[in-house]
Amino acid sequence: MNQITLTKPDDWHLHFRDGEMLPETVPATARCFQRAIVMPNLVPPVTNKAQALAYKSRILAATENTEFSPLMTLYLTNDTTPADIKEAVSPDIPAAKLYPAGATTNSESAVDGIEALYPVFETMSEVGMLLLIHGEVTSADVDIFDREKRFIDQHLSQIHARFPDLKIVFEHITTADAADFVLSSSENMAATITPQHLLLNRNDLLVGGVRPHNYCLPVLKRNTHQQRLREVVASGSHKFFLGTDSAPHSKHTKENACGCAGCYSAWGAIELYAQVFDDLGALDKLEGFASHYGPDFYDLERNSSTITLVRELWQLPDEITLPSGDNIVPFYAGQQLNWKLSDKM
Repeated sequence: MNQITLTKPDDWHLHFRDGEMLPETVPATARCFQRAIVMPNLVPPVTNKAQALAYKSRILAATENTEFSPLMTLYLTNDTTPADIKEAVSPDIPAAKLYPAGATTNSESAVDGIEALYPVFETMSEVGMLLLIHGEVTSADVDIFDREKRFIDQHLSQIHARFPDLKIVFEHITTADAADFVLSSSENMAATITPQHLLLNRNDLLVGGVRPHNYCLPVLKRNTHQQRLREVVASGSHKFFLGTDSAPHSKHTKENACGCAGCYSAWGAIELYAQVFDDLGALDKLEGFASHYGPDFYDLERNSSTITLVRELWQLPDEITLPSGDNIVPFYAGQQLNWKLSDKM
């Protein structure tokens, strides 16, 4: 097979950042995705309707692609109220994001004491707003490689049991424990999976020296977990769909003594996934994962347009230069991919 045509896909989890990043990050995503769920962890965070819609306007101003539609999210804090949810929920703002405090980049304002948000979850369930969860505990006594499993046991299983009608997306899962939990849960539980967690494991982060551009949170896990994620996407299960967690950082903030977490995958996102599914002998499952299961879970129409990928070797750039002169090193920088988005769309 040398060509694949897919219903135009969506990215159900990414970071655009703000300011000078937007003219780079938004077009890079809009080149192949029609919709994107935009994470709200700016500084300050996007915590209400007005902030979300203002951010959406800045995103739209950064691309000439009039078909591209950013879907906004609220950043949940201990100050979030049921009234905030009722005011915000709309086609423009279909979801809210739960970050445990300290779990990832710009999560310092996030939730400390998840049970305090149960009234908010109840309202979200009633009005149909989805709950997106970064599923890790952040206690210092828990090994970083065990944080996802501990979150399932301590929090996620209880939230799902307490609010069975609440639609939950377990974001960027990294472990067999998470995959199996999602599979064993009701139809109101689904998960996104990133290209880095399908392509890499912790050896790719640590063997031969620390590789800061492969550092993300949740951190890469051992290869047995990677293989389980590859198994579930190859199975064609509708409970798993595309979410890149594309997260740009300037090169100097990645390559320092306390490097930032995040992989900027937008430049080759759909091509990276195609490579995974091709390697797995499951190209026939790519369209469901990339184009169907996300909108189905969000109760949205599937896109009507298509994209075409062709089997063609090409190389991701080593660096991308921003107008400020700062550089971003993209995920898989300098490496070759076997699939390329066709310019004949």
